[in-house]
Amino acid sequence: SSLPGNGPRENVTPFFVFPPDIRRVIYTTNAIESLNMQLRKIIKTRGHFPTDEAAIKLLWLALRNVLAKSVRATFDWKVAMNQFAILFGERFTAAR
Repeated sequence: SSLPGNGPRENVTPFFVFPPDIRRVIYTTNAIESLNMQLRKIIKTRGHFPTDEAAIKLLWLALRNVLAKSVRATFDWKVAMNQFAILFGERFTAAR
């Protein structure tokens, strides 16, 4: 009952154990993964490009849209921080 090289399964914390407010913050703060997902989605829907320059232009436009949206993505931190404080008590307040 253990994962190879990771010790007992009890030490693994599943993502869905956390309340929805914390899951939302964990997911949205993983900026690199989110950016890669959005760029892959844009390239995949487009298919092929006539030139490298066309691909670069599309990625540049996509990055502009992603950056415009990312400014709005940092909401609900207060709610998530309260949830962290409830779940982790002194460990969370000591780290702040």
